[in-house]
Amino acid sequence: MGRLIFVLLDGLNAKTARSCMSFLNALDDAAQISHVTLTSFLPPLSRPLYACLLSGLTPANSGIVRNEDTQLCPAPTFFHQARKVGLTTAAAAYYWFSELCNLSPFNPPRDRLTVNTSLPIAHGLFYSDDAYPDAELFRDAEALRHRVSPDLLLVHSMGIDWAGHCHGGTSVPYTQAVRHADSLLARYLPLWLKEGYSLLITSDHGMDANGNHYDDAPDVRQVPLWQAGPVWKTLPQPASQADIADLVCMALGIPLINQPHDI
Repeated sequence: MGRLIFVLLDGLNAKTARSCMSFLNALDDAAQISHVTLTSFLPPLSRPLYACLLSGLTPANSGIVRNEDTQLCPAPTFFHQARKVGLTTAAAAYYWFSELCNLSPFNPPRDRLTVNTSLPIAHGLFYSDDAYPDAELFRDAEALRHRVSPDLLLVHSMGIDWAGHCHGGTSVPYTQAVRHADSLLARYLPLWLKEGYSLLITSDHGMDANGNHYDDAPDVRQVPLWQAGPVWKTLPQPASQADIADLVCMALGIPLINQPHDI
């Protein structure tokens, strides 16, 4: 079985990633990682797309079509599959991931720090402030990695999304947040590869100039995806966000979710 770190950079559109993420682009140019552009499903909102990335169900099929749809994901997620075969799972992520995978609604005293091997995400540091600094989030992830040595680790940052909502997707603060995320990856990605992890890095949706991500528009729907590590050489590249959940299972060497993909 392999080990995987899934990095989700919330709100990152493909156009800005191509122009501002110099570290990842350098690795791509050197053929040390692979890169594709995917199209987010409609509606391009975070909670519906989190559910899609986790389970392979599109929003139309999951029934989670609004950010306000507070519920467990209606299908098994790749965290469920990993726990079924005894893998160690962890996440440093926004609290909606706790609600989708573990327990809903989120109860901060109970759920912010999760240590419960009966849950799909057995070890979690879940935040609820959209402005939670990306640097702290990556430190949370690294603390989890040091403490429990997870086989599957989710690293979910909100700094890009927050800057986009506050200032717009073509603003200086938005592009600076993208550069900051790239610099954090320049610090941690080589270490994680050295420790034997494969990496999958992507986004849920992009951001338009007005600070929104609801419309059917390229800046909103086009997102990047990078794959780092030798495991990807033998696996197919995803053609859709609905392919990612099973791709994670393939990288871990665990049973697939086997959900129908409405691509």
